[in-house]
Parts: sequence; C-alpha cells; structure tokens
Amino acid sequence: MSEHEPGFTEGRARKALGQHFLFDPDILRRTALAAGPVEGRTVIEVGPGPGGLTRALLREGAGKLIAVEADPRFASALQDWPEAGTGRLSVHQADARKVNWEQLIADAGGEAPAMIVANLPYNVGTPLLVDWLKAGTWRGEMALMFQKEVAERIVAGPSTPHYGRLAVLAHAVCDPHLAFTLPPGAFKPPPKVDSAVAVLVPLQPELRFNDLATLEKVAAAAFGQRRKMLRASLKSIAKPAGIDPTEWLESCGIDPTARAETLTQDEFRKLATAFIRR
Repeated sequence: MSEHEPGFTEGRARKALGQHFLFDPDILRRTALAAGPVEGRTVIEVGPGPGGLTRALLREGAGKLIAVEADPRFASALQDWPEAGTGRLSVHQADARKVNWEQLIADAGGEAPAMIVANLPYNVGTPLLVDWLKAGTWRGEMALMFQKEVAERIVAGPSTPHYGRLAVLAHAVCDPHLAFTLPPGAFKPPPKVDSAVAVLVPLQPELRFNDLATLEKVAAAAFGQRRKMLRASLKSIAKPAGIDPTEWLESCGIDPTARAETLTQDEFRKLATAFIRR
C-alpha cells in the first residue's frame, strides 16, 4: 500500500517502540503470503503501524485479522478502517508482551489455529517468539520479520555460527526457514541492519517436544558458556538438582567433553527428558 493511498495511517516511527515501516506493495504481499495462504484464516498481526501489511493481509483474504498495536496513534486510525466497522479487522491497543492470545482470539470471534504474520518491532521480537513457541494449539503458522541476525539464529542448525538456544527451541516445535531478506533501504526509517522474514511451520504433534520450559533451561545453560565443555557448562543446573553432569551426559549417549554447538535437536531432547526424570 502506498503512503499516498486512501486509508494510509499517518504518523512517524518512534524509535523507542522499535518501529520501522514497509510500504512496497510487492514486499508486503510476499510477507503476507510467506507462511502460506491467509484466505479465510484468522491472522494475528503485531505492530501494524501505518497499516501496510494490514492492508496486504486483508487484500489476500484474511477472514479475521487481529491487530495489536502499542502506539495509540496507529491503533486509533486503524479502528476507523471500514473493515474494523464490519468486524473483519479487530484492533487492540496493547503491549503485545502482556496479551492473552487465546482469549483475544476468542473475544474477536476468530478460529484457531491462528496464523501470526508481522513486521515485528525490533525491541520485542525475540521474547514474543519464545512465548509463541511455547503456546498451545491456538498458534499456527508464523511469518515474522526480524533483524537478519535474529532470523538466522532462529533457523540455524548444529555446528553453524548462529546456532543457539533460540534455534533449539524453534526446531523443537516448528520447521523454520528463511523466506527472504531485505536491505535497510526497504524501510522507513531505514534500520541499521538487514532484515529477514522467518517462516515457522508447526510440526505434527507426534514430532514436537512439548516441555519447552525444560528444554529452554537446558539449552540456556549449555550455550551460556559456549567455550566450555558440556560437563562444565551444565553444572549450573545439574548441581542444584543433585545431578552429576558427566553421568547425565553419558546416560544420554553424549560425550561430556563436547560443546553445545555440536548437539543435535535429538540430543538436546534427550538431555531435557533425562533432566525431567531425575
């Protein structure tokens, strides 16, 4: 949607809110469809700002679009859109980190699983993603714009530079991949770094690891001291639980002298499962 088209929501980006806006209609359409067709689906958008992606999602046939915007300027303007009047667009002025998403979907008359498609504000993107990864069956496919480095951390595999806690969590419940990248000049105002859209498609229930809280605890400890062997880095959680880290690792068939970045998803799952049982 051009900033000169009718319905464009005016207002400058606020640095404190991590706002960087997209206006190119081709990029907006690619983002809207990155995780698959939205026609007839309930879609959540966080940080719609002036409404470029909002308009693209509506044009592509989103059945119920739930927009959560912290900036009162944009939230108020979006509430004046015709689609808000008909109920197809549901606008909520709120901090996305404090939203009860399942309740919001129900209150808006939406249907689960809801897709999440958003050009996320840079300052809240990672914590929101972690919350959504831990979510229940209300959350469906996600297409999320991040700083490129963050997106690479989400999709990374073992023994690669960006592999860490975020990748372990993402691969535990989703099949993530990078859809495309964008240079700073694609945004207004331009950020200082490249951006990328990460797509996360939920795994089938039988393939998911559902105790993400324990998995996150194990991964955070393992990657907390990357240069150390696992028998040392895992002491921070093993000792308080009365577990010998070397025995714990060996019981899972993992070399205690290995380092976190070499472990596969399956090995992290084994460690988390063994930690739960002890």
